[in-house]
Amino acid sequence: MGYAPRTSEQCSHERRSSFMKWLCNFLKGTKPGESNRRRPRVMGGEQSTLWQHEPIRPKREEPPRPDNEELDRQIALSLAEDAKHPKERNHNKGENDEDLAKAMQDSLNMNPYMPHNPYGPAQALPRAHRVCGGCKHEVGHGHYLSCMGMYWHPQCFRCSSCTHPIRETEFTLLGAEPYHKLCYKELHHPKCDVCLQFIATNRAGLIEYRAHPFWGQKYCPSHELDRTPRCCSCEKMEPRNTKYMSLGDGRSLCMECLDSAVMDTGECQPLYHSIRDYYEGMNMKLDQQIPMLLVERQALNEAMEGECRGPHHMPETRGLCLSEEQTVTSILKRPRIGGHRLLDMRTQPQKLTRRCEVTAILVLYGLPRLLTGSILAHELMHGWLRLKGYRNLSPEVEEGICQVMSYLWLEAEILPASTRHAHPSSSYASSSSSSYRPPSSKKGGISHTEKKLGEFFRHQIANDTSEAYGDGFRTAYKAVNKYGLRQTLNHIRLTGGFPV
Repeated sequence: MGYAPRTSEQCSHERRSSFMKWLCNFLKGTKPGESNRRRPRVMGGEQSTLWQHEPIRPKREEPPRPDNEELDRQIALSLAEDAKHPKERNHNKGENDEDLAKAMQDSLNMNPYMPHNPYGPAQALPRAHRVCGGCKHEVGHGHYLSCMGMYWHPQCFRCSSCTHPIRETEFTLLGAEPYHKLCYKELHHPKCDVCLQFIATNRAGLIEYRAHPFWGQKYCPSHELDRTPRCCSCEKMEPRNTKYMSLGDGRSLCMECLDSAVMDTGECQPLYHSIRDYYEGMNMKLDQQIPMLLVERQALNEAMEGECRGPHHMPETRGLCLSEEQTVTSILKRPRIGGHRLLDMRTQPQKLTRRCEVTAILVLYGLPRLLTGSILAHELMHGWLRLKGYRNLSPEVEEGICQVMSYLWLEAEILPASTRHAHPSSSYASSSSSSYRPPSSKKGGISHTEKKLGEFFRHQIANDTSEAYGDGFRTAYKAVNKYGLRQTLNHIRLTGGFPV
């Protein structure tokens, strides 16, 4: 067995390696059970922790040697060897420095006097950044929510609608106000005013619905095809939680319109006479007595077929100024209301003879007072034009000026007298010697509901899309506002058209 003698370089390298190992062990501390140092012991409870240093007996007896002397001796030997072999020192410098740095870092990370408490609370954020957005108090170290750029106690993060805490993982934010998803849907998702359900989305994912241009009633598009009843007066659709009155001829009437509905010929006579007085107050007196009858839908349609004059307002004609002799069935007595139907309808056939250019005025029964009056004002203007010799007028001119009279009568019924004096449409007598302003035909004034109905009927006239009734009204109304009713009528007599 051969023996290789150890050189001085190998000896110095071993001494340096042993020194570095010793230094690393010194900085790291000794392993459990091998140290002769004192360890801390935790005493007492969690809040009051007492520390006592108790000596731990080493495993084997060795003569004590001061640590400082050993450290000085090892450092001196290392410096002496480095001075003799500078090249080898540079070669091993990186490795030794890395070991030394690692040992020092491990020493800094380990504090033998800091006990480990596995039940200690997690480190909290600074209190200045943990203020509840609801109660404005400190959030503390318990559970909290972080949303909308703020911290919240769980019980303080509440729905802006129902005020209950929001515990779901998803919620809806409107501006700076949080909502439960269902609460937000109840508040902001449109509901159908007919079926009272949330309006469904279409295939494109958009909410699609219809809305009445005046009342704003929203409803699903399907209700236009499912035969949902619609009021024949105000055009509102029947909601599922109410019931309209059936008039027995395919028409339905809502409760608001039924409240002022005119049901028979005798009941309509005072209204008819008040409208004749309205004409007389405008220097447009009717010398002949023109009969007026309230009729059913079928009787009106039959009379319209026998009448060769006029255009007729489609899809529904509500009034007619007859010029031919006919036998018409009129309503003699107001029917009785039973449940949601009219009972005991009493009618009477009446033969109408021609005594002048106008035989009679027919109006559909069951309509509210203001709508019935506006139809009477329109048809009475037809009669006035014929009796005064206005011949061969175009539909736009004749229907347009008749719609103006209907519009002005409604205005006199629903607007205060002071407003009517200043309103442009009151210039009907601007070239007339009369300053008469007729009062409302209803004693005691009208209710808010009836006034709203009157505004709707005016809206219908002003926004009619037909050529004769719509465009004719707007042209006539503009001429009356500019030149007055009397001058406009004189121009129609001379030229057959409206003044420009």
